[in-house]
Amino acid sequence: MRLSLQVRSRAGVAGLARRACLGAVLAISVLAAGCGSRPEEGFLAPVAEVDSGSTPHTLLVATTRKRDNRPGTLFNGERSTPLDFAKIVVSVPQKHADGEVEWASTAPGNPKTDFVVRQAGYLDGEMAFVSVLNAQLAAKPKGQRKVFLFIHGYNTMFAEGLYRFTQLVHDAKAPGVPVLFTWASRGQLTQYVYDTNSATVARDDLERTIRLLFASNAEQVNILAHSMGNWVTVEALRQIRISGGVPQISKLGQLILAAPDIDLDVFKSQMRRFGKPAKPFFIVLSKDDKALGVSNFLAGGQGRLGADSNPEELAALGAVVIDMTEVKGLDSSNHGKFAQLAAVAPRLTAVLEGGVTTQRSSLGADEIASGSLESIIKLPVTIIGTPFRLIAGARR
Repeated sequence: MRLSLQVRSRAGVAGLARRACLGAVLAISVLAAGCGSRPEEGFLAPVAEVDSGSTPHTLLVATTRKRDNRPGTLFNGERSTPLDFAKIVVSVPQKHADGEVEWASTAPGNPKTDFVVRQAGYLDGEMAFVSVLNAQLAAKPKGQRKVFLFIHGYNTMFAEGLYRFTQLVHDAKAPGVPVLFTWASRGQLTQYVYDTNSATVARDDLERTIRLLFASNAEQVNILAHSMGNWVTVEALRQIRISGGVPQISKLGQLILAAPDIDLDVFKSQMRRFGKPAKPFFIVLSKDDKALGVSNFLAGGQGRLGADSNPEELAALGAVVIDMTEVKGLDSSNHGKFAQLAAVAPRLTAVLEGGVTTQRSSLGADEIASGSLESIIKLPVTIIGTPFRLIAGARR
């Protein structure tokens, strides 16, 4: 009997070891495929040369990362308190392809061909951050004084999150002031647990950032979260809800959860606490998201919101589901498809702002692309050659 138990025990340990090894191999093969050198040290050093054909974007940063003394790096993957801030001007090259980030092969990059930094500096605390934010908002006409807040995902270095957000702002022609909330991801595949804990630690600071944005002179605050960044975002909003909300909550515009790495049951529990939202929020998912497949494996087979969800069930909770399964991804993991939506954002926004209220079953592609429709439900949509489905529940 003792021998039998020992054999079973050893078999169990061996099984766990094989499972762990398989998870590591899957993670590396899926998430690292096609990746070259990572833009860490020196890639944020300001470039003196200015290319007249490039486009500058001024981004504000709120972060829980530790400052990095290495030149051209600004922040690393270690945690720090209190919340820190920065203002950075990023330049997008003239020959930019939608959905792509033109990474420099060597630091700091060439403004004619690469994403580069023109100016960068830290801000001295919350008051300085809000002051700069309000100045940026005041430079815009009334009706366009919006904030676009982005929260990145797992395995993301600071420069990667910054440049990806710049690509989204540029391709979407986003009219608002871009604000990046970047938490302390180490940017390493083997640091999934560290990143998960860093995301959890960052909840209070993201809540504080959202409150600062609502209290600013912004007319509207739109939020986009990707991957593990959705966990931080939903938790921060949940905390605001539990605390009784904020007086300026009406400023919340679009809430977009892209490829969310959240346990399905956890999300449903959170949504039951929130109740059906007054404004629909948007979930961008793809059932062929290999990175979330790995996350599912590491989580013991628990489905992830961004891959295994039932779109109709989510629609019943008050979401508009953007199903990108049929869209060909630009990365091998299919985890970054949300970045491809930025190029169609102006037309897609026109469609969504028309309101999702009733079912219509006989809409043509021309009507969809024009943004003139009043509602969409379970309808395959093609805008600028990008096919996806919008699925919405009936709304009162």
